[in-house]
Amino acid sequence: MLAIAAFGLSACELRQDGAEEEPEPAITPTESVATPTPTPSETASPVNSILRDDDETSVAVVAPPQPVNITIPFPDGADLSARAERMLVGILDSRALEENWPVVLGGHTDSSGNDQANLRASRSRAEAVAAWLVENGVDDERIVVIGFGEQNPIQPNALPDGTANEAGRRANRRVELRIAPKPQVESEEDQETENTSED
Repeated sequence: MLAIAAFGLSACELRQDGAEEEPEPAITPTESVATPTPTPSETASPVNSILRDDDETSVAVVAPPQPVNITIPFPDGADLSARAERMLVGILDSRALEENWPVVLGGHTDSSGNDQANLRASRSRAEAVAAWLVENGVDDERIVVIGFGEQNPIQPNALPDGTANEAGRRANRRVELRIAPKPQVESEEDQETENTSED
């Protein structure tokens, strides 16, 4: 046992004594090679852009006028409020108004009161808007006034428990103003032409 241990130790010593120490390779930091940063060079003549802003023949593209739809509130009565007048002032310069399109005014009420009273109230509101427009230069012939009464609420007039929904009723008292081209209605001749072409 001792002989084996002694042999192992001597082998270790032999290995250490007999091995020539090789110098470790010197680790030198690699020199970073600086790559030259390209600098923009000036060209002799400027490059022509495909986007030309100096084109004298360019024409500004104007979008076609769009219909106007606004809801004018009438929280109390049939008189125009200051807010309603500000809304109407805003449409006086609209391109839709310049197009000579019809101006349709639909008056609405809440559900309180009887049907006849609500029809009268809704028409009165629409006529108040029409009068303001005429006073401010809109041709009376273009204006169509319709009284809907309580037929088309935009909010419930009553709460689920049956009590009055005051906020909803205020919202329902309104005039809906629309300025848009007349819908094209096919004449009877056009319809007959279509029917004969289908046969």
